Amino acid sequence: MNKYKYVIDGKEYVVEIGGIENNVADVKVNGEDFKVEMEQQEEPEKKKVVLGTPKAEAANDDESATAKNVNTANAIKAPLPGVITEIKIAVGDEVAAGDTVVVLEAMKMANNIEAEKAGKVTAICVKQGESVMEDTPLVVVE
Repeated sequence: MNKYKYVIDGKEYVVEIGGIENNVADVKVNGEDFKVEMEQQEEPEKKKVVLGTPKAEAANDDESATAKNVNTANAIKAPLPGVITEIKIAVGDEVAAGDTVVVLEAMKMANNIEAEKAGKVTAICVKQGESVMEDTPLVVVE
């Protein structure tokens, strides 16, 4: 039990603080017991960690900034969570429907992600080794 002495407007108060349980403290002021409800402390905000992108590489990569500013409405998206193991195309390449554009490893299997339509690759939104979630835009074909 912690004991404190306070003087407020010339009057002395002896405050003893006992146990705190569920944000309610047992407090004794000049021998009189009180239950004091304390304000709930906010949890510190946790930082989000993105796996698969080395910090130095992300800071120096101009393509990642442009990939985020791309219209992903025409993007080929990840069908399931996994890791990008290979990117088989480059920006500016012409692809036909059915061409493999990205290899995605999921559940210890390599999955060839194919172009859904013919067109020109205008953006690559991922990097080799990057972890992606389902519906993450991978490649934009227009």
